[in-house]
Amino acid sequence: MSDRNVAIVLSGGGVNGVLLELGFLRRVRASALWPRVGAIYGTSAGALTGTMAALDRLDDLEEFLLELQPRDVFAPQRLWQLPLNGLHHYALPATIAARLSDPIELARGLAEAPIEVVVFTTDVTERDEESYELVHSSHEAPPETMAQAMLASAAISALVLPLPVADRIATDGGWVRNFPLGHALERPGVDLVVAFRHLPRYAHVGAEPLVRLRARLQRFRAVPPVRALIAQLEEAEARERRGEPVHFGDMLARLMRVTIQQNTAVEERLAAEREAACRELDALRADLVELAREHARPGRRARAQRAVEDRFARTALPGSVPSIVVRGSAGADGLEHGVRVSPEWPERAKRALIARGWEAADAELRAFDVGLLEQAS
Repeated sequence: MSDRNVAIVLSGGGVNGVLLELGFLRRVRASALWPRVGAIYGTSAGALTGTMAALDRLDDLEEFLLELQPRDVFAPQRLWQLPLNGLHHYALPATIAARLSDPIELARGLAEAPIEVVVFTTDVTERDEESYELVHSSHEAPPETMAQAMLASAAISALVLPLPVADRIATDGGWVRNFPLGHALERPGVDLVVAFRHLPRYAHVGAEPLVRLRARLQRFRAVPPVRALIAQLEEAEARERRGEPVHFGDMLARLMRVTIQQNTAVEERLAAEREAACRELDALRADLVELAREHARPGRRARAQRAVEDRFARTALPGSVPSIVVRGSAGADGLEHGVRVSPEWPERAKRALIARGWEAADAELRAFDVGLLEQAS
């Protein structure tokens, strides 16, 4: 059996998720678990942090993130380019290439790393499919494909257009697998899963920009087309007061949240049901062994016990895999990325989020088993 019997799972979460996961990964790296990590499963934010963790470049990732600003990730398109090219230009690939490494070189390093990285993207290719989930392994996919998958997984589809990944067109993996816990639990040889789930706090879209636009248009109210536009803006404000989506973009944002949070909740529920079923199977095996011993003839009890145990051993049943799930939210230190204009991301808030991720991981790891998780030294 391989000594690398621990799997790490990292959810999506945007810039807040990346910073929290950096703190989480630093805490795991400081524990006795780190030499046992054989695989990292990551979506969106988790695809980037998982890549840098597997390459043992968390220090470089921290330096990169402390310098990062909204324009380095998603740069607003010029108005004449909308909506043909998406709301934003996807600046992150070029930023990574300039400040960390060329993404293909990162993928080549992953191909040789002892820790396998598995990332998830959403397939939006126009084909008849049974599944829209694409799974990419650093030990199986060509480096060019793996680099494309990492960047596509983090391409928030509300802001930028999808990207080519090999012969597919793919986007943010959060649509189909925001928290890939199930994949880690099903990995052969895994005895423990350590996971981080980002708990998002979504910003309210609101009608404030429309209110400002309506105020500026009031002086031209006598012009019929302008008067009609003002009426439409007033209707949008009324919808906000009723709790309805302000506009089409607001509706899509709400649907995106529902999809991502729902598939995350389903992932955790299925994992809990799987673990409960494994415990019941263990109890059933023990009961059947005892019944065989109890009802077999005195000279055949050991033989009956072995027969029951051998039958269970030949059955392809899932085994119990303990999981440590760390949940973290940005709280008051949360960073935002606006639809058009975004405030600068202060270093103080970034450091606070990294520390928050460390502290959340530390609490869960110590609660699980203090002796097992003390730093190896």
